[in-house]
Amino acid sequence: MGMKKNELIKKLQAAFKVEAEERLRTLSSGLIKLEKTPAGEKYDEVIESIFRQAHSLKGAARSACLPDIEKISKALEDVFSALKCKEIRISPEMIDVLHHVTDTLTDLAATPGSERPSVHGEQVSEIVEQIDALSSGKRVSETRPVEKEPEPVKPEVPKDVPHPAQTVRISLNKLDSLMLQAEEMIQAKLLANRHKSELQDVIEMLELWKKDWSQVANETRALTQVIKRGEKPATQEKAALVSASKLMELVESNQNQSRLFEDRLLALAKSAHQDQRLIGELVDRLLEDMKDVLMLPFSTFLEMIPKMVRDLARDQNKNAKVSMEGGEIEIDRKILEEMKDPLIHLLRNCVDHGIEKPETRKKNKKPKAGTVNVIISQANGDKVEITISDDGAGIDVEKVKKSAIKKGVISREEASGLSGEEALELIFQSEVTTSTIVTDMSGRGLGMAIVLEKVEKLGGEMSVESRLGQGTMFRALLPITLATFRGILVGAGEQQFIMPTASVDRVVRINPNDVKTVENRKTIPLNGQTVPLVRLDDVLEIPHRVRASESELIPALVLGTQEKRIAFSVDQVLDEEEILFKSLGNQLSRVRNIYGATVLGNRKVVPILNVTDLLKSAVHVSPMASGVAVRAQEAESEKISVLVAEDSITSRMLLKTILESAGYQVKTVVDGLEALTELKEGEYDLLVSDVDMPRMNGFVLTEKIRDDKKLGDLPVILVTALHSREDRERGIDVGANAYIVKSSFDQSNLLEVIKKYI
Repeated sequence: MGMKKNELIKKLQAAFKVEAEERLRTLSSGLIKLEKTPAGEKYDEVIESIFRQAHSLKGAARSACLPDIEKISKALEDVFSALKCKEIRISPEMIDVLHHVTDTLTDLAATPGSERPSVHGEQVSEIVEQIDALSSGKRVSETRPVEKEPEPVKPEVPKDVPHPAQTVRISLNKLDSLMLQAEEMIQAKLLANRHKSELQDVIEMLELWKKDWSQVANETRALTQVIKRGEKPATQEKAALVSASKLMELVESNQNQSRLFEDRLLALAKSAHQDQRLIGELVDRLLEDMKDVLMLPFSTFLEMIPKMVRDLARDQNKNAKVSMEGGEIEIDRKILEEMKDPLIHLLRNCVDHGIEKPETRKKNKKPKAGTVNVIISQANGDKVEITISDDGAGIDVEKVKKSAIKKGVISREEASGLSGEEALELIFQSEVTTSTIVTDMSGRGLGMAIVLEKVEKLGGEMSVESRLGQGTMFRALLPITLATFRGILVGAGEQQFIMPTASVDRVVRINPNDVKTVENRKTIPLNGQTVPLVRLDDVLEIPHRVRASESELIPALVLGTQEKRIAFSVDQVLDEEEILFKSLGNQLSRVRNIYGATVLGNRKVVPILNVTDLLKSAVHVSPMASGVAVRAQEAESEKISVLVAEDSITSRMLLKTILESAGYQVKTVVDGLEALTELKEGEYDLLVSDVDMPRMNGFVLTEKIRDDKKLGDLPVILVTALHSREDRERGIDVGANAYIVKSSFDQSNLLEVIKKYI
């Protein structure tokens, strides 16, 4: 009985987790509305809605044997009961506390029944006491919630939005399995198409055979007439006539058999055509219905944005509001899930890099609160456009160029020749950043490169526009679904490949005489423009196939945008057909130039090409770039000396182990004063320092380093438990290059930052 009871509790807690996520998201959205609607009829509606959510959450927690969540929910219910009865009044400070309580409940609900809860019993009691104090009308300043270490924003797991009609909960894993099976049915559709096509080919061959036999029959009749007229010698006439008669009988017999064969074949072809049409319609309807089931409106992502932007802005002492459109537009759940982290990063960029502080905005005659706009729109039948913009400071193109030059992405000469639009594209290069300091939020120069890679991996496109002092706009164009699309089957070398039709500007046939050489590169004229021409087999590094004739027309596919188009010549353009996308699996998650694979109707596996990679691979690597790579390898092979200042023996040993494992030469000291002495006496490439240390803290140490003529340019990384906004700003003011909070610290972050500065 005990085992059955435990199993029941586990099932109840699993169901509670799903329910709690929905209720807490609604509750959080209600608090955002409450902050914007301080009084009036709407105010009462919002209070009532939040009260019901807290009440239902309390009951659900009781049923699932989760006493901590039940206690907090009960206290929260009492607060909103008091607000309903006008016994207390809402205030900005109270809203902050209630947001914190909601976050705490979210953490507890994420792992119901866990043996290692994120909030312990004593903390739960303190939180309940603080909420009870709010219910009694005490000042919020007297009821500060228990501080928790900040955690990175985690993407929520998307769920199906309930339909007004009857609904049923079902595991997403089961739906994914059904979708996979439905997608596999495309193979049946492709096979039916192929069988129909092959039968049609046989019928065409039969028609040619009938024509040949008809010609033989006509010639035989003519021969018979000649023989009967006696135009042959008398001695041969009888034998010739017998032979002709036998031949005529054979022809007539074959014609009769061919008619029977033709009738059977036509009946079979008609049946195959009907089967192909029926299977095609059934598979198409099944796929469309399954896609509809797994499509999610963007509102499931948008509803988390206002609170996230609010929290980010308040953490940096900024004011920001959010404007959103297009939440009703739907997209494949898998795509939305993949894009959540990149979109969150873009929103962080808007707040962190874009929106200025109130005093700066006032000085620039801007509204006190910055605005972040999120617009979802239908680009065409199978594409969705996501636009995320802000009215902040914009991107300083000159800073972008300097960062790119410093990291060896481009040379000074190349930078001077870039247009504003081309320079902006550099922010998508790894390690290019305009941030003056590295924190747990930004500044490593990796985020935008990862965003671009994710968008391109999904078959989308990314662009950026910015005006200094006026704001920045990011645009992502994404497919609505990943399952199926149309592709062009091409032959290059001895292999076949699929090129996504949506990425092909046009298919052309090139006269070899039109191919010209400009600056050591082959080009072709196209609509008054000169377009580079490359061989697809050269780009893919596969053996060439010798052309039958140097004068024959060369088939080619033009890829890219109007400004950056490249023609890829192939040996054959074979067909265009519907394609079922197959990933290459985790073992081959990133193969250059290859997006995935598909299985054709003849059961042949064919790679699907990654157009974005092809465009990059088609551009020859410059001598400058290869030189930078060599220098980077040489630099990594040298022993780099790092000084670590940390008073905690445990943290000191951890940092020393991490750095020495990465190949650095490490010396440790126990405080700032000893660190300063060591820096003046020895030669070090970088300092990693704690902030809170005896005799001399990390802030003072950094100030003294910046004031010293010899040490002034030494990179300084502060790794500390101090995570408040004031501490971060102090780190920037004293001249630290990076500020890493220990609560969000991990080994890879530290090593990435060190590589950035040495």
